[in-house]
Amino acid sequence: MNTQASAPSQSLAGFAAMLRDHGLKVGVSEQQAMLQAALALGPLQGQRLCAAWRAMACHSARDWRQWPELFERYWYPQRLKGQVRVSGQMRPSRDLRQAVQELHKNMEAPAASAPGKAAPHTASDAPGSSPHHEDAGSPRAMGGASRHEVQVEALHQRDGQLWLPQELGALQQLAKHITARLRPRPTRRWHTAQPGRRLDLRQTLRRSVAWGGEPLRPAWMVQRREPPRLFILADVSRSMESHAPLFLRVARAFAVAAQARVFVFHTRLAEITPLMQRDSAAIQEKINAVTAGFGAGTRIASSLRDFVRVHAKAQLNRGARVWIFSDGFDTDAPDALPAALQAVRARGARITWFHPTRAVPAAAALQRSRACIDRFYPLASLKDLAAASRSLN
Repeated sequence: MNTQASAPSQSLAGFAAMLRDHGLKVGVSEQQAMLQAALALGPLQGQRLCAAWRAMACHSARDWRQWPELFERYWYPQRLKGQVRVSGQMRPSRDLRQAVQELHKNMEAPAASAPGKAAPHTASDAPGSSPHHEDAGSPRAMGGASRHEVQVEALHQRDGQLWLPQELGALQQLAKHITARLRPRPTRRWHTAQPGRRLDLRQTLRRSVAWGGEPLRPAWMVQRREPPRLFILADVSRSMESHAPLFLRVARAFAVAAQARVFVFHTRLAEITPLMQRDSAAIQEKINAVTAGFGAGTRIASSLRDFVRVHAKAQLNRGARVWIFSDGFDTDAPDALPAALQAVRARGARITWFHPTRAVPAAAALQRSRACIDRFYPLASLKDLAAASRSLN
């Protein structure tokens, strides 16, 4: 097989693999159509080629919104302000014009050098090849596993960074189910409802004007009930490196389903709620950029004090839920963590601790704090989250 002929095709195959890893349904037929469009438009039609490929690869509004960022990130990485390494190997710089030029040269070279012998357009057109062979040889998308690895893993075993769209949908449904089980709390406010428990005198008098002052249509009110406010604090320290991707995926699902506020902590605390609520292809890179400047060690107690005094001072009240994703190993003083958790409990919040091990971690600070924590749950996979959903309320 001609190595020069395969290089542009492999580059396009890598782009298709990256699109698939971000949820776009790009198969062999779409990839072949993209190759034919590149050969037809030529190397100087970058904008027209981008528009043509976009029409071929995008099948939903979400795909359409993701396309510009994915296209720029793959073909023109030098235009981006920064590159953050999440996992896996960073892709080298590419140039779309040069890749299309090579495609044209490689299409013309076989006819000029060896008459009667034609080279296949792509690796998938070669004899004995198959789409699986092409995927096996294509490079991986930035920061994740290949399509074959993603398909093999079951949903309840998913703990990596790249998820299939149907798996993300299942996680979102599970988050909605758990959110619906959180008991709403009564507030001091009342709103008009029929039937109700309290007479709304002002609205009743307004309605009586139509009947000459006779209250023929009384208005009633019921006490407003709101779902509890949810706060998620995820440990992204070095000891939690292998579990942080799962924690952030779960946190993002609840940021959408329950409007939860999400924080990450290491030696300091940072809120990432705005990042979690955006539908962006580079969301994991942005989160990683926020956590990259953290130093060594884990200061859980200091982060909790900052959470209570600064970030959640106005919203942490009776009935609020505070979920902590951590192994409990703290470099603060041994008595600092129980005091920080007690400050959270003093505001009326309920604390749930999710740990990545089967049993509650044996960290001394966490063992001293067990009286301040309502429940402990293991969270090493989505199977654990589904099991916890039966008792989360």
